[in-house]
Amino acid sequence: MIKLTLALIKRLIIGVATDKNKRSKFLTLVGSIVVGILLLLFAPLAVFISMGEMESPSVDVQFDEAAFLSQLSPEQQADISAIEADGRAIADAMAARGLQEQTIKAQLIYMSYFDSNRLTDFAAYAEHFSQNDEQLIQSLNYDYSLDIDYNEFKNTYLFVMNSTINEYMFTDRYTKNSADLAAWCRNAVTSGWGFDDYCIGERTGENNLRCTSNIGLITGYLRYNADIRSFTDDVICLYYTEQGSIDTMPDAQGVGVFNGDDFGVYIGGGQVVFSSAIGGCVQQQALEYGNWTSWCTFDAVSYPQEVWDRVNELQSEEENEGE
Repeated sequence: MIKLTLALIKRLIIGVATDKNKRSKFLTLVGSIVVGILLLLFAPLAVFISMGEMESPSVDVQFDEAAFLSQLSPEQQADISAIEADGRAIADAMAARGLQEQTIKAQLIYMSYFDSNRLTDFAAYAEHFSQNDEQLIQSLNYDYSLDIDYNEFKNTYLFVMNSTINEYMFTDRYTKNSADLAAWCRNAVTSGWGFDDYCIGERTGENNLRCTSNIGLITGYLRYNADIRSFTDDVICLYYTEQGSIDTMPDAQGVGVFNGDDFGVYIGGGQVVFSSAIGGCVQQQALEYGNWTSWCTFDAVSYPQEVWDRVNELQSEEENEGE
């Protein structure tokens, strides 16, 4: 029986993450139980699937968790159970810090780089994730005596995030609200979504990567059902209301921006996310650089009172000017 090694899975994932020609073959490989002994090398990825953090690959022979686990020794099964328990502890610690959106990142780093150094203080580990990624990797390397290469980490993280939709980003999975729309758009950037005129966030094409159109970035959020982790078949048109010129826009996450042809979503901090054929992907840029002319609200999205207060102010100003 081959011994479980998290370091090996890390290297294997990095290899396919940087070579787009290998991606579909890799997903087929880990999705098929007929590869037998090779599956043992992918045990940490199986843990990620069993924890619900990563979707099972769509292949002719679906990944069978029970069959996979039955091939492992009692010691290996115990290792996987311990990893799962640690993953849940990390999720709890990240939630306590208000960093739910970064849960998968924290779990992935732990599974990939802490194979000989199990955590005992998950709260202290979670504290590191309030920094940007470069600072995060530097502090983890220093505090835990690790040797994580930043570019290596980014490639691995991008590969995993593109293979799933981050369930931890939702503040309320039962309503369509502006905060979660902004989180949806941030996640699309983080996960490396491409541009496709006919997609709303599905995985498509020869590389099986997630793509979306400009409007699909927003309607995809409206159609996504977080409980069943898939898009509904509902046909949703994007209804919106232009509220004012861009210089009157409130600093509220989830409001839309418009330039007469394309939409973007304001995510806070002076940043906008949009999907465009120019560049071929979902992009993030400063609000001032996007040639946005107006801001809008999307009819199917609920907004906080501060947005409606701003709308009322603008309407009052317009009425006063007309007198």
